Amino acid sequence: MRRRQITLLALLILATTAAITSAAPQPHELDGGALYPAPIEGATATTSPTATTGPSGTTGATTRTLATVATSGPTPLSPALTQTVPGTTAEILSDGYAAAPAAAPPAVQQAIWAGNQLIGLPYLYGGGHASFDAAGYDCSGTVSYALHGGGLLDAPLDSTQFETWGLAGDGAWVTVYANAVHAFIEIAGIRLDTSAAGDPGGLPGPRWRPLLADTTGYVARSAAGY
Repeated sequence: MRRRQITLLALLILATTAAITSAAPQPHELDGGALYPAPIEGATATTSPTATTGPSGTTGATTRTLATVATSGPTPLSPALTQTVPGTTAEILSDGYAAAPAAAPPAVQQAIWAGNQLIGLPYLYGGGHASFDAAGYDCSGTVSYALHGGGLLDAPLDSTQFETWGLAGDGAWVTVYANAVHAFIEIAGIRLDTSAAGDPGGLPGPRWRPLLADTTGYVARSAAGY
């Protein structure tokens, strides 16, 4: 009788363990074979818009592909986003996009064209950090996207992390200014920023703007060679 009770107790313990295991979230395999926790129940994915709207209300890029690569490779960017101007200084165009200097290295041109993809998108706190592709971008998410487009950054950083990114001091082409609460980037003589400071139109969100006369309170960082 005692042996039967022990056997029943053991079976009960095994059944309870199996029930707990099946109820717990199970890992699933993503591309590349890495294991990650299963998605939280009720979580939703964010889909990025497929078009941007310029300051004047005109439709800009119909694709944003420097951060999102399809199986067949990146889709070419709209010609409106990849313009150049002679010389070494970028130019902010009337539609809010920027033309890259023809004399700049390809990485610098690509960073500017990546920044063009964000023009007209809203400021979104935390935007551009979970993924380079987002519905909106905050200050450091904007900087991260431009640098990633130029092949100068592998993963998004926040403003505090940008304080120690790269090399100390201004770069010849690219300079990131950062402190504990804000970051922006200067590329070839123009500024990509979510702050409207110094912007003639006072428009919000990621936009090209003139350089600031005073960068006191910010740490200047640069990428080696740029």
